[in-house]
Formats: sequence, C-alpha cells, structure tokens
Amino acid sequence: MPTETITCRSFAKVNLSLRILGKRSDSYHEIDTILQTVSLHDVLIFTAKADTQIVVNCNEPGIPTDESNLIVRAASMLQLQSRGRSGVHVQMHKRIPAQGGLGGASSNAAVTVLALNELWDLGLRQKDLVDVSAGLGSDVPFFLSGGTARAVGTGTEITPLPDIPKAHLIIITPNAKVSTPVAYAALKAPSLTTQGSVSILSSSFAQPSFQKLNAEVLRNDFEGVIFEIEPEIRRAKEALLDSGAKGGLLAGSGSSVFGVFKNEEAREQALANLKCEQGWRVFSCETLSGAEYKNSLISSGSRYLRSLNFQTDTGA
Repeated sequence: MPTETITCRSFAKVNLSLRILGKRSDSYHEIDTILQTVSLHDVLIFTAKADTQIVVNCNEPGIPTDESNLIVRAASMLQLQSRGRSGVHVQMHKRIPAQGGLGGASSNAAVTVLALNELWDLGLRQKDLVDVSAGLGSDVPFFLSGGTARAVGTGTEITPLPDIPKAHLIIITPNAKVSTPVAYAALKAPSLTTQGSVSILSSSFAQPSFQKLNAEVLRNDFEGVIFEIEPEIRRAKEALLDSGAKGGLLAGSGSSVFGVFKNEEAREQALANLKCEQGWRVFSCETLSGAEYKNSLISSGSRYLRSLNFQTDTGA
C-alpha cells in the first residue's frame, strides 16, 4: 500500500479562568473554566501502517509511549471503528511540557482523533468525534475546535465563545511538578477556606469579560494550593509580573504560569529582562482564534482534514 502521512500541529491551552464549584456525587469536581488555545505546540506525524500495530515514538525520553499515552488510547478507540484493520505509526516531537497544565496530552489525543478519522477514512461525523474525545479526557473535546471556549461540568461540556483580541504571552514552566490528581486532592487544604470558614468550592460567580486580559479578570482557584505545594511556581508568576506583565496566572492545574503583555515589544523586552531560575522553561507565544487554530493545525504540505469542517456547539 502507498505510504500515507498526515503532519499536524498539536497546540497548548491556558485557562483564563478556572473555578472549582464543588465535588460531585461521582467524586469528580464541578468546574467552570474559560479555555484558550495558544501557539505553543507539539508536532505529530501520522503514517499509515500495512499491519494493525499502533506505534508511538517521541523525541523526549520521559514521555510514555505505551497504553498510558492518550495518543495510543485514542488510536485504539478509533481502531474499533475500522474493525481492527488499520495501524499507524505516530512520531511525536514534544515541546509542550508534561504536567504543565497546558493540555498537551489532551491536545495530542484530539489531534489523533481528527487525523486518524482522515487517515483511516472512517467517516466519523461531529457527534462521533465529540463522543470519542469526551471518553478520553475532560479537555479533549475542546481541542477539536480550539479558540476561546467555556467548559463546565467535569470540563467536557464545551461552549464556543467569541474570540478574544490577540494577546502576547510568556509561559514559564519552572522546575517543579504538580500532577492534576495531586492538585485536586489538595483542594481540601485549609487555604481553600475563607476567613468566614466558607469554602470557596461552593461559591458562585459572574463570568467576567475577557476582552481585556488583566489581573482583574484572570483567576484560578488552584493557585492557592499549588503555590503552597510548590513555591517555585509562585516565584515564576512573580517573575512575570516583575518583568512587566499586566496580568499573570497559573495556566491550569499543573506547574506552568503565563503572563500577558501589552504588545509584542513589551513581551520581547520582558524576555530580555526576565530573571529565571535554573531549570525553568520559557516560551514566547500568542493566543490563537478558532479560525487561526484550524488553519494552523495542519502543517504545510499535509492533507486537509475534512473533520475540521464543523463547530463544536454541544457538550459531550
């Protein structure tokens, strides 16, 4: 059979707002969050195989390539749709830090769903793609369309929002690791209780406008507990603010933080002045609108993904 290859960019996300509303009866947490795709990305190269093996290789040795990797899980789920007749080799060029709260694994999974639907000619429609994605993880459905979106429930109920104005960001992933399960477990910590002994987990709030990203609208309920677990992450946020960011925030439920700068020139000046500690990884990037996300997902010279011809307008 002729070699067929699709090369995709797999973009990261930041949470512009992340509120934890409470613990559900199924032990998951109820959240309300605003997700935003950014230009930091991995590159995934999908090549059809003549046999039925699913093989993943990665340039970064610490990334698992077995069944614990969401790429393998996504491919295995879609392989059922092909009645086990299809195989794929995936070469992953990793740049998004693992456990950084930037959605790298979820983005990889969503891109895998889109690419294999095309490569294996499965013909899955929008609802099928959303259903498969939701079964892989809470952030995965968001990465089918990207841009700006609100996620509620456990994070799989996605509502696209109007794109925010282009924002110039610096992301720092310090030399610290906080896994999502550890972050959620830490929500029982005393720092999540106000002086009136009322847990913020049950607080309600009005969703602010994100047309201007500044300290007033950026909020993440994980900051208190994660900064307690790993003070180095707090120092990274403070470094961004000291370098001129007009706002900064923990990027998700992991170890990365991001700063928002007035313009590209201010960001470049900040990069020159930023005082980093040993082991910190620093990324310069921009926010991506929904249209930019879809137009940038497929690398030049690759086949166009028909799967991108839809808007995710319902929750999973």
